[in-house]
Amino acid sequence: MSRIVGRKVAGISLFSLSRIAAALALVEGLIMAGAIGAYADPVADGTLVHYTIANYAIAQSLTGKAGDPVAGKLVVTDRKLGNCLGCHSMPIANEADQGNVGPDLHGVGSRLTPGQLRMRIVNTMALDPTTIMPSYYRVDGLRQVGEKFEGKPILTAVQVEDVVAYLSTLK
Repeated sequence: MSRIVGRKVAGISLFSLSRIAAALALVEGLIMAGAIGAYADPVADGTLVHYTIANYAIAQSLTGKAGDPVAGKLVVTDRKLGNCLGCHSMPIANEADQGNVGPDLHGVGSRLTPGQLRMRIVNTMALDPTTIMPSYYRVDGLRQVGEKFEGKPILTAVQVEDVVAYLSTLK
């Protein structure tokens, strides 16, 4: 086995940098091939996916496929993204300071269908116009939106489906 010695960039050997670059290229290839999920909306021009609310539910997936519950748990526990735990309590033992402003989500997967969960995440104001819960996949009719967030939903369609998949596991 040959040993590479020589130059360093920012304290990292060129050999290590080439290994890092190869690993990143592999991950990028897997994402492009669909082997690893990426947070990208199915609509390339940035417009929102059309959905229909019927019987207090959005029956069809925004992406055309089921979400990833593992990725959904990451979204709900991310205090800078969904911040679901700011208002809701969930059966996540290692997360302190769970909220009690919104409904407790223990067992929500037994109480609500995926379509009902999806509607509450996408546009909960369609169910209750006085709610303080944000509509995570809506951009119209909102007030006091920060300039850098104007015209952008809080979550992507993929993230919405991931959250629906995670919440559906809470039986």
